[in-house]
Amino acid sequence: MTKISKLTRINDLREIWKHEARDFSKWLSDEENLKDLSDAVGISMVLDELESSVGSFSVDILASEEGTGRKIIIENQLGDTDHDHLGKVITYAAGKNANVIIWIVKRARDEHRQAVEWLNQKTDEDIGFFLIEIEIWKIGDSLPAPKFNIVERPNEWAKTMKIVEGLSETQKIQLEFWQNFIEYAYNKPEFSSTFGRRKAHPQHWYDLSAGSSEYYIGLTANTQKKRLGVDLYINDNKDLFAKLALRKDEIEKFLGLKTEWREASKACRIITLNDGDIKKDTSEWKSMFDWLIKTAIRFKEMAKKFDV
Repeated sequence: MTKISKLTRINDLREIWKHEARDFSKWLSDEENLKDLSDAVGISMVLDELESSVGSFSVDILASEEGTGRKIIIENQLGDTDHDHLGKVITYAAGKNANVIIWIVKRARDEHRQAVEWLNQKTDEDIGFFLIEIEIWKIGDSLPAPKFNIVERPNEWAKTMKIVEGLSETQKIQLEFWQNFIEYAYNKPEFSSTFGRRKAHPQHWYDLSAGSSEYYIGLTANTQKKRLGVDLYINDNKDLFAKLALRKDEIEKFLGLKTEWREASKACRIITLNDGDIKKDTSEWKSMFDWLIKTAIRFKEMAKKFDV
């Protein structure tokens, strides 16, 4: 008879982390654990600072979204939500001019759940509040394992609807294209295991984290020139771009693609292009998605191979 172990929940989080700042925040700031949280909320985060000062107070974790630089604050609470921490969350968000606010707790009270839901309804599409309960589980005598449960999150659909009426026809098509791309691409295991999900915007580009604050993978759909593009976008590091340029032939051979090397005053790009008119016929979008997926994965593999 097959033996099956028992799944057990640890109810007192302080059995694992004695102190919120010294233990839990330090644990969460570890790259692997922050990635787990990133996967749960769908935002790729990199640590900026622990106990980051806000006047005479300090926010538990200050982070940034990879690729965009959007500021993220994370406030941790090993107990039930309370008014004190709700006030702190809002104070820290204002003090850090944060775009994403994450409040992690043992248990969310109904009144605070409603408060976070109200904040998401009343703020614009650039601001998002997450209320997350953390659980700890063990299987038999295994090591304890965390589980993030999202209680409240931004209603992206509702916020998007607020701005759709003010969009041009081109912007509406761009938004629809990227929304459909997200739905299609993240159902592909090879893509979803490589890139974290990000929100679609009514613009000609969609950015993907490549695991570094120095660069990211950019996907573009140029409606005027009727072209798709995938690039390695280097924010502000001319030395890195020059280092890669010395190996241009090797890089193109690895990619199996012709590339253009574009250098501006600050940012630099290694880009490959393909025909693609997203306005012409939505029935062709699937083949466009397939090319973007395949090429984006290859670009990230290139970055890793050539030690970017």
